[in-house]
Amino acid sequence: MSAVHGLDLRLEGVTKVYPGVVALNDVSLQIKAGEVVGLLGENGAGKSTLMKILGGLIAPTSGKIILDGQEYDAFDVKQSQQAGIAFVHQELNVFDNMDVTANIFLGREKVRGPFRLTDHRAMQDLAKPLLDLVGARFKPDTPVSSLSLAERQLLEIAKALSMNARLVIMDEPTSSLTLSETNMLLKVIADLKAQGIAVVYISHRLSEVEECVDRAVVLRDGHKVGALERDEVTHDAMIRMMIGRELKALYTPPAVAATRPVLEVKDLSTKGKPDRPASFELKAGEILGVAGLIGAGRTELAEVIFGVGEKLGGKVLIDGLEVKVNSPADAIAAGLYLVPEDRKRAGLILEFPTLENVTMANLPAFTSRGLVSRERQIEVAEAQRVALSIKTQDVRRAANEMSGGNQQKVVLAKWLSMNPKVIIFDEPTRGIDVGAKAEIYGLMRSLADRGVGVMMISSDMEEVIGVSDRIVVMKDGVITGELPRLKFSESNVLNLAVGKVLEEA
Repeated sequence: MSAVHGLDLRLEGVTKVYPGVVALNDVSLQIKAGEVVGLLGENGAGKSTLMKILGGLIAPTSGKIILDGQEYDAFDVKQSQQAGIAFVHQELNVFDNMDVTANIFLGREKVRGPFRLTDHRAMQDLAKPLLDLVGARFKPDTPVSSLSLAERQLLEIAKALSMNARLVIMDEPTSSLTLSETNMLLKVIADLKAQGIAVVYISHRLSEVEECVDRAVVLRDGHKVGALERDEVTHDAMIRMMIGRELKALYTPPAVAATRPVLEVKDLSTKGKPDRPASFELKAGEILGVAGLIGAGRTELAEVIFGVGEKLGGKVLIDGLEVKVNSPADAIAAGLYLVPEDRKRAGLILEFPTLENVTMANLPAFTSRGLVSRERQIEVAEAQRVALSIKTQDVRRAANEMSGGNQQKVVLAKWLSMNPKVIIFDEPTRGIDVGAKAEIYGLMRSLADRGVGVMMISSDMEEVIGVSDRIVVMKDGVITGELPRLKFSESNVLNLAVGKVLEEA
């Protein structure tokens, strides 16, 4: 990439008021060319509102934006794009029915000839170096429908870089990426910085923030509570400023040692890995971490166990008895539940009220003579709201009005209102702030202490090492090894993830 024209962007006294809610209160912020600014805060702190103002999606109630010396009351979307502000959103904005190149240049297609036909070759030639820059292994003509969540995230970053941006705002860009892919992204950020491009980096993975930012700005409840210079950016300092208190260590040991297998998977083969059967067991009362690189087959295995994916062979046993799981209904009847990776697409109906999301999986329990009891639904949903500290004014409000952490709690509430024996969490804290993460981990431990078998698939190395009682590692659909807690380390997990045999200590 060639060097870009410098940037001097300031927000002064920006306030945004919605009916009954002050989303931002007198926030000032400066961003200069070639600097990486971490923007931190819990869900609901005001980060998204601030970014929407920069993107021209909403106008501030008061305050001003000063760009390169020129003052604005607000941006519109076109002004934001012309200013060179590009976004990499956490909620991916790609189209499955197109290929990678078409997604990158959507609305900005290259044309040729008097009939202005789309020049696919020219666009692919432009797309390839962008994909190389973000370390993508897929090609410009790859259909997006075949990409994993992590690969779609890399596509979004390539798309932002294609717009000759002066400022790239990255909202949870590594939430679906593995350690190696995250390291590649941090190199991309360093390259952007060297080219004079500014980056606003929003992440709940504080180790990455610590590694890549020049300074960090912290929001809490709509206020800017402070900023940390490069030498002040530490894990503990960020947490203290974000939530106003210390956090306990991630790991909480089980109340009772787990001995009895509650779930046994024997030679289970999936459609994606037909000749690579997986076998493992999960004990009642333990949190079993499942690690591996993207493409290792972890999500596919979870989906087959839950009856979403197609099982080609093998057995699933619960409490020692084989169960035939050909659909999610079979899994639910057996007490086997899945909290999916993409909660917004597969875990919730966002437009539905919280009470309906909580009760939909067990609707017959709320039905009499063909009629659903709304009062009973409200009663159960309200009990779960209190038990899980779900922040919503009313369980009759839609799920899309909540933060990511609270939406994840609603998915949990759906299963906890029933009688779980096994719960599989697939990337349980993706896009969730540190305070809400700690709550989710506490809920997982309390489930395990009740005798539930908890299986946690995670690409976050800190999470999988910090929360699990035992770890199994997958590669190409098979379990390559198992680690007891005494052998937990990043190097051991990564060695098993690439198929190496661990040497005995």
